[in-house]
Amino acid sequence: MARIASFEAEASRYDAWFRKHEAAYISELLALRPFVPWEGRGIEIGVGSGRFAAPLGVRVGLDPSPAMLALAKQRGIQTVVGIAEKLPFAAGSFDYALVVTTICFVDSPATMVVEAHRVLRPGGRLTIGFIDRESALGQEYLAHQAENVFYREATFYSALEVEGLLREGGFSIDAWAQTLERPLAETHGIEPLRTGRGQCAFVVVAATRVD
Repeated sequence: MARIASFEAEASRYDAWFRKHEAAYISELLALRPFVPWEGRGIEIGVGSGRFAAPLGVRVGLDPSPAMLALAKQRGIQTVVGIAEKLPFAAGSFDYALVVTTICFVDSPATMVVEAHRVLRPGGRLTIGFIDRESALGQEYLAHQAENVFYREATFYSALEVEGLLREGGFSIDAWAQTLERPLAETHGIEPLRTGRGQCAFVVVAATRVD
């Protein structure tokens, strides 16, 4: 079952996080921007309220939460109800796919990656943004997980684990990038994008479908 109860009940509260932590949000957007294609048909899997899809030009968004999709629709996203492990699209439907802070909420990340591979055309790109479990922020989320209405049911992953999921799911890794070196409470300005992984909380990995 998709973990949607808290998102259904607290969609507005979730969306308000991006206003409260605007510098962190923009830092994440800027980290993703170089790895999301400018052209082609794209989908965000786990689109939420559309906070990433809309500014990054991703026109289609899938999510299991109707309340979140209602917010995404207001941002101009073509919304589809569904889960990441069973995408309601034909093979080769998209040129690229985006997954942002969704991997920790799906029941089977491995199945999600396989499904992303299926709906992408050969050579299509999959970009995943996530909180690295091994980072200071990842450890902070784990320590206070029971107190957070959204993250209490989340399963966090390390960059190494995400890399393994991608390779096993039929993707080759193109690039790693990262941002948010400081704790959220200390993030008052936009942080720069860095290459690689292992120093910051928000990690982006870009991968290409191989057959």
